[in-house]
This record gives sequence, structure tokens and C-alpha cells, in this order.
Amino acid sequence: MGLRFARRDFLRFISAGSLSALGGWGELTATRRGEAMNRNLLDAIEASDVARASDQLAKNIKEGIDPWEIHLSLFPVVQCVLNPPFINPHLPKMYRVCRELVPYLSQSRIAALVFLEVREYARRPKLEKIRRGKSLTSPVTFKDVETAIKENDPGKVSVLMATFLKQKGGVEFARRLLLLGSGYLNNSLGHSVSCTAFILLEMLERTDQDSWPALSALASYFCKGRFHTTPVPEVHGPPPTKERLALNLLRATSGGGIVNLHHTITRYAIERSRKFLTPEDYSHMANAWILFLGDKKEERVTLKGSMAGVVEDYDRFYEMFLDLKAGPVAASLQGMINSGEGRHKLGRFVIKSLCDKYQGNYDPHYVTGLGSTLWLLDHYWKDTPIATNALYQYVDFLFNGLS
Repeated sequence: MGLRFARRDFLRFISAGSLSALGGWGELTATRRGEAMNRNLLDAIEASDVARASDQLAKNIKEGIDPWEIHLSLFPVVQCVLNPPFINPHLPKMYRVCRELVPYLSQSRIAALVFLEVREYARRPKLEKIRRGKSLTSPVTFKDVETAIKENDPGKVSVLMATFLKQKGGVEFARRLLLLGSGYLNNSLGHSVSCTAFILLEMLERTDQDSWPALSALASYFCKGRFHTTPVPEVHGPPPTKERLALNLLRATSGGGIVNLHHTITRYAIERSRKFLTPEDYSHMANAWILFLGDKKEERVTLKGSMAGVVEDYDRFYEMFLDLKAGPVAASLQGMINSGEGRHKLGRFVIKSLCDKYQGNYDPHYVTGLGSTLWLLDHYWKDTPIATNALYQYVDFLFNGLS
């Protein structure tokens, strides 16, 4: 067959039989050869050479390198992946969200998700590298960062961000950047918070990695978006109650298409990055999100007319998935949300279907939207209108894109 793997051949190669022949991934330790092979993969992605990246990934797995370790090794190159014509760092955000999808998968299926990732990162252009500057020895305030953004100087912004991070710590850096992004939700369709949040989460967790690529991506993005003035929290009103948040989440999950999906993704990002925020900050972020929803009305999706019972077998589910009809698929999945085991199966079925359907070209929102939906189902499964809305909103968006 050679190493020029088609997607179908790749999936066959990483089937359970092939994996058992390779031995347990967890028993393998990193070697110099493995590190060199990973370097070859990163070089291929950075060069936007899809064929070479796919070949190298297949080689790496054939040599027994753990697919999850391969995913982790992609951190530096992923930060520079662009998604024109949009300025938003969709792919670095997708990279972090993939971490949240992995717990739904068996070890033998992680490789299929990594294959999808590698193809998506490799096929896109890359951000021109910002030359690393030395951290400043003098004190840096966040106002200095904002001023440099206003001057549209990504190199200067990167250095100031790196210095502020070093001087004030990761939590304070993340907190200030998220608050800055919160003033531009309407301008950016939520990305000034959602992309920022997931890049920060990954960067600050990955203490084994150099933060400069992520800081460069953030600096470039904030300059392109002209996000340079932190809003005054008081303008957004009093802290929202739990009931008000739920009511607005019902509004967020109402309606189809990319705009409405971003209402849900943005709330997901705020909740996942909440650990960086003070209670007052969180109230401000939540109120900013509510304003972002505008005046749209709540809707309550009903799936009663979509006759589909819970499908226990993946192959049967995938046959239904291939029909690209949102009603029956959402109705089938709805029957899984009332237990942790069911929600885990729901996530596994949809992620596997995404991987099996992959033809080499996906909208990153297929992944980030799924992350937000699974998060919401885990936290709001008892609230049937919200859970049903979210499920249908995502499946309908996905199928409209795939068709």
C-alpha cells in the first residue's frame, strides 16, 4: 500500500487489529527517533504540505508513537494556523477543544481524530512568525499592552504580553485578556472571548511548552481585530441570577446557523475559562454575553415529529448520520442524554461519525460547536428545552454544512 495513505486506508490501518499488532501505546517511551519523526510532522504542517503531513503521521503511528502524544506535540505549530478570510484563530481554539473530546473515545479511535486534526492544520496557510523579543525588566501594566495593540504592533504586543505574563502570572494575564475581549463580542461574533479563552487554557496548562507561539497568535489577533480598550464592568448591570442565565441560554440555543451557534459557543468559553475570573469578572462576562445575544426571542425545538428511537449500535447510527437529516438524528441522540453513560455514548457516536465522514475539508466549528454542545448537555441535561435546543442547533448546523 505504501505510505501515501488515503483516509480510508489510514482508518483501516489504525483499526483494532493493527493496533494490537503494534503493542500497547502506553508501554512505549519517547525516543530520539520518535522526536525526530514528530519534528518531521511539524515541519510538514508548517509547510502546509498535506500529503507529507499525512504520510508522516501514518509513519509515526506505524512506529508505535502514541497518537495522543502526537496531538500534544502539535502545540507550537497549531498556534500559527490561519483560517482566511477570517482573522479569528479558529484552529488553535479547535486544538484545545479536541482535548475535551478525547475522553469520549477509546484509545484506538484517538488516531482518527488526530488524522482529522493534522489534515486541517496542514491544509491552511500559516501566520508569519513574529521574531522573539526579550522580556522587559521594567514593570509592565496591562494598559501598556492595550496601547501597543492600538498602535497595531504585534511584535511589541507579544513582548509586552510575555513580560506581563512573567511579572503578573498566568491567571492575571488570562483575566485581563478575557476582560479586554469581552468588549468586542458583537464585533467579533464572540471570538474575542471564545478563541482567546481556549488558547489561554491550553497555553497555561502546557508548562512543558514555550508560550511564545500562543502569545504571538493572540497579539496578532488582537491587533487585527483592534481590540484595545477594556470595557467598564458597571455598564453591564447587576450580577445575573441563575434563572436569568438559564433563560438566556435558552435564547442562545435558539435558532440555526453560524451566528446562533456562536451564541452557545461563547457561553461555553466563558464557563470553561471561569477559573481565571473573580466573581465580579464573571458577572461582567455573563452580562456582556447576554448583551451579545441582542433581542432574539427564545424558541423551543420539538422533536416529536421525528420518529427515531435510541440507536444502540454505532453502525446503525452512522447509517442514519449519513442521511444528513437533523430531526431523526437529534431525536435519536436526545434519548441518550438522561444518564452519564448515555451522554458518553452520544459524544462517542458523534465524534466517530465526524471522523468517519471526513473527506479532507471541515469547518472548524464542526469540532468547536460539538465541544460546546457536549459541555452543555453535561451541565443542563435536566433542562429539556435547553438540551434539546442545543442538540438540534448543532446537528442542524453540521448537516447543513456537510450537505
